[in-house]
Amino acid sequence: TTPAKIPAVLLLQVLATVFMTGVIWYVQLVHYPLMAGWPHDDFPRWEAAHREQTGLVVVPAMLAEGLAVVVILAWRPVGVSARLAWSGAALLLAIWASTFAIQVPLHEQLSAAWNDAAHARLVQSNWLRTALWSARAGVAIAMLQGWAAAEKLALPRPA
Repeated sequence: TTPAKIPAVLLLQVLATVFMTGVIWYVQLVHYPLMAGWPHDDFPRWEAAHREQTGLVVVPAMLAEGLAVVVILAWRPVGVSARLAWSGAALLLAIWASTFAIQVPLHEQLSAAWNDAAHARLVQSNWLRTALWSARAGVAIAMLQGWAAAEKLALPRPA
């Protein structure tokens, strides 16, 4: 018997989502707090560099997540429940809503000049995205496990 191949869309979703989960935890615990130590008199230049460089890292992964969600909803792989598929989509929608309604405007404020209150709101509000991406990683892994169970495969379980 030929071993089953992991559906590319599930693999894409797990890789992109777990990657973004790692990025968001790094941003939350290290990067955003360090912004307070950047030169405040030249902060717009630092913020512009941050946004440009960060975009190169996160935009491809976020787009890959979006593509995966659409494909999974349209052609749900065997073993992936509708509940998990829609939960993953809802989590991604919430992540994007937070990003574009909360974090992007705060970054725009910081692009004009250093602002203690905007920075504090950025750090505090980003906990929402951190929690949402962490939950989404769990959902993405659960989808992969559901597929493996349907295919009667044994995926390694965390210790």
